[in-house]
Amino acid sequence: MNSILQGIVEVNLDRPESKNAIGKDMLKGLQHSLEILNGDRSAKVMMICSSVPKVFCAGADLKERRLMTPLEIQSFVNELRSTFTLLEEIHIPTIAVIEGAALGGGLEMALSCDLRICGENAVLGLPETGLAIIPGAGGTQRLSRLVGKSIAKDLIFTGRKVSGTEAYSMGLVNYCVPPASAYSKALEVAREINQKGPVAVKMAKRAINEGVEMDRASALKLEEECYEQVLHTKDRLEGLEAFAQKRKPIYSGE
Repeated sequence: MNSILQGIVEVNLDRPESKNAIGKDMLKGLQHSLEILNGDRSAKVMMICSSVPKVFCAGADLKERRLMTPLEIQSFVNELRSTFTLLEEIHIPTIAVIEGAALGGGLEMALSCDLRICGENAVLGLPETGLAIIPGAGGTQRLSRLVGKSIAKDLIFTGRKVSGTEAYSMGLVNYCVPPASAYSKALEVAREINQKGPVAVKMAKRAINEGVEMDRASALKLEEECYEQVLHTKDRLEGLEAFAQKRKPIYSGE
């Protein structure tokens, strides 16, 4: 994990020998990065990228899994699911930068991020049913909430892989750009977010993430609570002052 610009943090997946397959050590590394970020007030946006060419994450480490007992597998998948929930609930916006393959647990990781940006030649899929299992780290739930039940069933039942272009057409990713351009696009989006009021972005994320799980009346009450949180910030006053002075605001996160 490193900071590439003030406020923008990058988490790199770097396990070339296994195409970034998620094993025990990689999972611990991701957990450690998320724990650090949760306590870092200077972090405003996080990008999850791959240092390995032509792959984001190939999914679970099946070589490692072959040596596990069913009980050990269940424990590992439960921990993976909990980690992706932690990723989903982290207080800052997260962006998955996808070039190449994002399969199985790799796509489940990307689904746990707020935004997904991919290259046109990316390959995305949840092929678990081909191994006589199901996506177990949140994939059945996050995919169906994102693209709808019908498309989610198609992708999971068949295990078929889709290109970046098709993923964009079904709403699976937010942006689909020419090959090798996903990182630059993600950085562009991260910079845009980084210029906005940090408390406002945090509250917007909370209102959206928690609100979609509530009935309409409860969700609107949550929105009211989140709006109240931003109403008393220094940043709100700075935004109004900057508008009046026709300059860019300088937000402090207070």
